[in-house]
Amino acid sequence: MSDTADSAHSTHFADLGLPSDLTENLASLGYHQMTPIQAQSLPHTLAGRDLLGQGKTGSGKTAAFGLAVLGRLKVERFRVQSLILCPTRELADQVAEELRRLARQMHNVKILTLCGGAPLGPQIHSLSHGAHIIVGTPGRVEQHLGKGTLSLKDLTMLVLDEADRMLDMGFQESLDAIIEATPPQRQTLLFSATFDDAVRPLAESRLRQPVTVSVESVHDQSTIQQHFYAVEGPSSRLDALTQLLLKWQPQSSVVFCNTRQETQEVADALAAKGFSARALHGDMEQRERDQTLLRFAQQSLSILVATDVAARGLDISDLDAVFNYELPRDLDVHIHRIGRTGRAGSHGTAYTLVGPKETFKLATLETRLNETLPLEPLPSAPAKAQAFQAPMVTLEVDAGKKQKIRPGDVVGVLTNSDYGQALLFEQLGKIKVTARSTFVAVARPVAKKALAQLQQASLKGRKVRARRLS
Repeated sequence: MSDTADSAHSTHFADLGLPSDLTENLASLGYHQMTPIQAQSLPHTLAGRDLLGQGKTGSGKTAAFGLAVLGRLKVERFRVQSLILCPTRELADQVAEELRRLARQMHNVKILTLCGGAPLGPQIHSLSHGAHIIVGTPGRVEQHLGKGTLSLKDLTMLVLDEADRMLDMGFQESLDAIIEATPPQRQTLLFSATFDDAVRPLAESRLRQPVTVSVESVHDQSTIQQHFYAVEGPSSRLDALTQLLLKWQPQSSVVFCNTRQETQEVADALAAKGFSARALHGDMEQRERDQTLLRFAQQSLSILVATDVAARGLDISDLDAVFNYELPRDLDVHIHRIGRTGRAGSHGTAYTLVGPKETFKLATLETRLNETLPLEPLPSAPAKAQAFQAPMVTLEVDAGKKQKIRPGDVVGVLTNSDYGQALLFEQLGKIKVTARSTFVAVARPVAKKALAQLQQASLKGRKVRARRLS
C-alpha cells in the first residue's frame, strides 16, 4: 500500500538538508522555493522512499528527481549508482543537461547519456571509463546490458520518467529486462502524467510501499488563454492557421497535428508561404530532428509543426502560442499541448481549430475542464500582413568540446574587430557546444557579417569552417 505525501513540508530548498555544494548552486541558479511536486516528494525520496509521482507539464519534476539522485549520490564511489530512463533521446538530453546544471558545483560527477540514434562505439568507450549517473532510452540501455558494456550491479536508484509514454511506445519488455538487471534493494522513482491501466501494474510490481504524489499542472486560466475557431474542412484549416499567424505574429509557436503526414504537409505549406517553419515527427533522421530543435531553441526557427511527441518529453519553453490544427484523439493530450505555453507563471495563448466532426470532442473537453469553450469568429489579419521570419539565424562551427571550445571563445571572435566589423553583444543569442560542433545564434540582419567573421578567425589556434543552418 502506498502513502500519499502531505503538503506540510517546508517549501525552501535550504531546509532539505542537501549537501552544501548543491544548496549553494541552487541559490546561484535562483532556486529558492520548491514547486509543489518538489516540496511533496523530495523529503521522502532523500530519505530513501520509493515514489509514484504524477506531474504534468511544467511541474518541476526533473529537478524533483534530479535533486534526489544528486542528494543521495556518493561521488567517491565511481560506479553507476543511478539510472534514469526516458522515452525519447530529446528528453534524455534535456534531463542530462539539467542534472549537469544542478551538479555543476559538485566535484567530478560524471553523467552519461545512452540513447539510440547515436553510434555505439563512443558510448562503449565512455562506459569503459566509468560513470556515476546514466540517462538513457530503454532500447539502448537494454542493448548495452546485452553486450555486457553496462553493469547495474551497484545501482541504488532507478528513475522511470514519463513512464506512460515509454509504455505507449512499446518499451514494456525493455523496461522489464532492465529492471531485472538491477539490485532488488534499489530505490525506484516512477513519474507519469497519468496513472492509467498500463502504468498501474508497473508501479504495483516494481515499487515498494511508495509515497504517492499527484500535482496538477502549474498553468491555469490566468496564465493560458484559450480560443476555439470553427473550420469547414482541410483547406480551410490551413487558411485559418495562416490567418491566425498573420494576425498575431508569434515569435515562437508550436502547431500540433495528429499525424506525421499532416505535420509534414502543414510545415511545407507554411514554409512555401514564407514562414520560418519546420516539421518535427518520428520519420525524420535523428540529426535533422536535433538541428530542428536546436534552431527552435535558438529562435532561428519561429514555428515548429509537430506531432504529440513534442507535447511531452521535450523541454520547449518560452512559447508565445500553441496552435492545435485539430483536437487530439485523447483529450488529456490537449492539456499537455497547451501546457507548452504559459509556463512558470508566464502568459500564453492556445488557438484550436474545430471541424464539424469534432464538436462532440469540444463538448467533452468542456465537461472535463468544467468551462464553457465557445467557438469564436476568426479575427481578420492586417491588410498588409506578411509571413514573418525568425529573429535569429543559427551558424555552425566545425569545432566543439573535443577541441576545448567554450562559448566565450565564440563570443570573443564575433565581438573582436580584428576579424572584421565586430558584432555587438546584444546581437548574439544562445550558444550550444557539442562534442565536435558549436552552434551560435546571431541576429538575422548581421548573419552574413557573423559568418564571415567566423570564417576568417581562429578558434583555439586553428582555422574553422562555418556554415549557416537552413
